[in-house]
Amino acid sequence: MNSSLDRNPVILIHGIWDTKAIFSKMSARLTQLGWCVHSLNLTPNDGSLGLDSLAKQLADYISETFDPKQSLDIVGYSMGGIVSRYYVQRLGGINRVQRFITISSPHKGTLTAYSLPLPGYLDMRPNSDLLRDLNQDVTVLKRINFTSMWTPFDIMILPSNSSQMPVGKEVKLNVMLHRQMVTEPQSINALVEELKAPIKNKVPT
Repeated sequence: MNSSLDRNPVILIHGIWDTKAIFSKMSARLTQLGWCVHSLNLTPNDGSLGLDSLAKQLADYISETFDPKQSLDIVGYSMGGIVSRYYVQRLGGINRVQRFITISSPHKGTLTAYSLPLPGYLDMRPNSDLLRDLNQDVTVLKRINFTSMWTPFDIMILPSNSSQMPVGKEVKLNVMLHRQMVTEPQSINALVEELKAPIKNKVPT
């Protein structure tokens, strides 16, 4: 494995109603293993802002925090995975993100998003404009190390297989609860393995 000096910074992106505090166990483990871990609080976190706007917050954070030539690895949990996808696919992130891992993210939408008529919820409904837009050119993710981690027992992402993707690598875990996907040792261990994976050579666009 590469030395810590060769590892990309890792950015952890939280989900709806969460803050970066949800990553306390994950962040501590990655830091212990030698990664430089970053995270930010998306605001507001209650779904009252569209996911494209939250993705711009991520883009701004990255431009303010890292050298333009610094390659990055991104981990997006739940809604954070869709926010991160928007950054990667629409805001230029594809050119600097090398490993992109989503954890229990509603790539094809979730029925729980019908609970409130707010912009962020609308974006996560099945067949939403935003998801249709991202899924029409999902093959761009083949250019990077993309992994989708999910659990069939998820009752926050309905149906749970909405977290599956037609591209990249799939890691299916038998974790009982949505939130445990970022706290359970087996989830964190699986994430570590994905962050260790050798970088594929990007295909020029």
